[in-house]
Amino acid sequence: MRARLFLAALVLAASPALAAPVEVTRFHTPDSITTLGRNTVAVVAAPGTDPNSLETRTWLQAVEAELAALKFGTATPGAADAVAEVRVEREVQRTERQRGPVSVGVGGATGGWNSGVGLGLGFNLGGGPKARVHTRLVVTIRSRTTGLSLWEGRADNIENEKAKAASVDQAAPRLAHALFSGFPGTSGATITVK
Repeated sequence: MRARLFLAALVLAASPALAAPVEVTRFHTPDSITTLGRNTVAVVAAPGTDPNSLETRTWLQAVEAELAALKFGTATPGAADAVAEVRVEREVQRTERQRGPVSVGVGGATGGWNSGVGLGLGFNLGGGPKARVHTRLVVTIRSRTTGLSLWEGRADNIENEKAKAASVDQAAPRLAHALFSGFPGTSGATITVK
């Protein structure tokens, strides 16, 4: 029995942690999708985002790869039929410890010939506060000529801060893939992509 438990614990420890699911919501109208077609799209950083940062370029490349897989052509912003604006928000959330690291309990019983007092001592081995990274990828595809939004989508994910899946290199392609999965998607519906 102990050998089985040890083997199960070893397998769990050796297996990579699974990434948390991604929640995806998209918006569009039938007319906007018809207008968008499969024309050329320029992928750009949203206003207020540094297009030259390494992190931003990683996200832009992930969105470009997904649009290319959907058979959209790529072009420079001035020559494209549409422009895909990419915005990423990442926030580290820390949860505070709910209880102290040590707890003490006292109990007693009396009755007949038996009486006793007990003392219990507990230690919290869960470590300190947990940090999680909330990442949101937002893409808005606009007509280059009119500036009107043709398709909008967002992908949200929360991972343990220390997990490999929380790194930008892994999160960018995963969230972009989830966002464009089943493109254009049902407008207004939120789906979960694993």
